Amino acid sequence: MKLRHSDVTPQHLYWNRRKFLSASAATLGSLALSPFAGAAPLNASKTGPLHNLGNNQLPPKNILTTYNNFYEFGTGKDEPAKNAPAWKPNPEWPVRLEGEIANPKTIGLAEILKLAPLEERIYRMRCVEGWSVVVPWIGIPLSAVLKQVQPTGNAKFVAFESFYDSKVMISSGKAGIRFPYVEGLRLDEAMHPLTLLAVGLYGETLPNQNGAPMRLVVPWKYGFKSIKSITRIRFVDRQPMTTWSVEWPEAYGFYSNVNPKKPHPSFDQDAEDRLDGSGILGQGRKIRTELFNGYAAQVAGLYTGLDLIKNY
Repeated sequence: MKLRHSDVTPQHLYWNRRKFLSASAATLGSLALSPFAGAAPLNASKTGPLHNLGNNQLPPKNILTTYNNFYEFGTGKDEPAKNAPAWKPNPEWPVRLEGEIANPKTIGLAEILKLAPLEERIYRMRCVEGWSVVVPWIGIPLSAVLKQVQPTGNAKFVAFESFYDSKVMISSGKAGIRFPYVEGLRLDEAMHPLTLLAVGLYGETLPNQNGAPMRLVVPWKYGFKSIKSITRIRFVDRQPMTTWSVEWPEAYGFYSNVNPKKPHPSFDQDAEDRLDGSGILGQGRKIRTELFNGYAAQVAGLYTGLDLIKNY
């Protein structure tokens, strides 16, 4: 099915990598880290009409910032927004790049923000629980970071690890999953132009509960694949362990592509509630779920010949 403009940023906008901000990289680096207790304006300068949603409005910002999955700060949807703002991330936010690469290194957020112009991309996101939402992310292509370390021929996958500090976050026992949270992509998935390293939303830096200061966004996969507060990236030769494929393998496979034909033990995958202007869960606009979340034209070629039921 062809994507509507109401579902995603028009294709020519994200492929042309339109510059979203006018501020310098150094200024952005400081803004992205302050204040810790909430989102800071990004002084955005838009170069064109990036919001082409027709009659389908973006949900209110408070829906995206108060209804979150971030188990390190609580398992209830409302708990991260209450607990995460007190966390004080390291101002430099070092991210370790290692594994099957020519030059392992640690790179800070300020340096990452110099690698490519920040863009706004309005992505449709699908939750395995049966609802979807359109989100105005701000970030850079993940590939801009990965290309800095020259992956070797042995690099087949990219493994990600979230920040974890038991002093400010809940225990694994209380959360019911092991920490630190880990995720992974195939290398070609990680290098795909749609894969975003997000540092903001709604024209502001990411609030803590949304994965500050940087998180992954992979719009054709279920939302839990978009790991938050990334602190370590490893290039590996074998499929890496991921948190939910370990905790509940019957429900969550490594790929976790949006596939309405793959049943989930607890949630309907054939249809979804689209949160729009009302922003009320359970009262969204019911729509049919599309393969790859509607991004088949861009990503289906990555999975030619792959059984998407077995490789879920």
